[in-house]
Amino acid sequence: MMERDRATIDIMTGYVEREVVTSVALLDHLPADHRERWLPQLARRSYRFILGPGVAGVAPDAELSRRFSAAIAGGIGKRYRLTVNAVPGDAERFQVHLSLSDGMPLTIDMRPMAGAPLAGWLPAVLAVQLLVLGLCCWIAVRLATRPLHQLAQAADGLGPDMKTARLAEEGPSEVARAARAFNAMQDRIALYVAERIRILAAISHDLQTPITRMRMRVDMMDDSADQSRLRQDLRELETLVKEGVAYAKTLHGTQEEARRIDPDALVDSIVCDYLDAGQAVSLRGTIGTPLFTKPQALKRIVGNLVDNALKFAGAAEIEVGTAPGGGVAIAVLDRGPGIAEDALQTVFEPFVRLETSRNRDTGGTGLGLSIVRQLAGTLGADIALRNREGGGLEATVLLPR
Repeated sequence: MMERDRATIDIMTGYVEREVVTSVALLDHLPADHRERWLPQLARRSYRFILGPGVAGVAPDAELSRRFSAAIAGGIGKRYRLTVNAVPGDAERFQVHLSLSDGMPLTIDMRPMAGAPLAGWLPAVLAVQLLVLGLCCWIAVRLATRPLHQLAQAADGLGPDMKTARLAEEGPSEVARAARAFNAMQDRIALYVAERIRILAAISHDLQTPITRMRMRVDMMDDSADQSRLRQDLRELETLVKEGVAYAKTLHGTQEEARRIDPDALVDSIVCDYLDAGQAVSLRGTIGTPLFTKPQALKRIVGNLVDNALKFAGAAEIEVGTAPGGGVAIAVLDRGPGIAEDALQTVFEPFVRLETSRNRDTGGTGLGLSIVRQLAGTLGADIALRNREGGGLEATVLLPR
């Protein structure tokens, strides 16, 4: 716009200079009584002629006025003696005063224009160009960042089961290299995890044999207090090995495939199993709709929560229903000692035991709730604990529909 205005002003000053010289020469050659009729025809948008002395004032100080007055003075100042002054009250208006050959005063009243006016359609065209440019930039940025977004999604979705889809090793060289590195890293992690599970399974298998031999030898001992304590220690050792391996497997995901199930039938079968074993377990509520999930993992979650309730309260209540957000809620309630408020999240950590309420005599390993949380993560579920009014604990599993 600045370059356009400068070029336009240069053109306009040259044009005004030529036009004014021609107009003044014409008026000077016309008879005095004909000059008044020619004034409207000689007027232009930026200036007009007045037969008279005009308005007095000081020299113009505005830059635009000085440029135009200098151009007029350069064109007619050599033949006519003239003076230039600004019109009071208007910074961009000035008058040029001179006398024609017969002595008649002539005034050129000038309102210099800063530049040529803009066409009415130009802002609309510029706006459309800006929108097109912005759209092109947005598309270019999206194309450039899409591989990075896919890489971030793959990294976020990399779960314990190592089943994230492999990235396409294409695109810009840097992106393709990053995709190859991520795929290789995923393969290495999967190999390490599988090796770790195999080692744990082998340790568990190898430990079963000496534990069994020790139990047989204890059974052959004479009845004594030491025999009872040794038998208890062996049971705890065997339970700890089994729970440790189970925790390691859930930590690295489960190979079970999700499928559509009837959650009411699943929970009802769990309750019937406990009732057949003579345990005090009750069921309230229904879900009423199918659920797409991993049934064995869900069964393990509910079973661990019920086992905890039976262990510390002697009875358990299961409530099922729909959650406010549209999911499925399965709650296991008891009237046991509960958990301190500051430990409601700590109990999910592995091998954490609350000695004040859940002592070692119960035979727990501190892994039950840790396994529950790991399995809930594989189902995309949330689990929350809260103390009930009047005593007891409520463990709620929220499953997505």
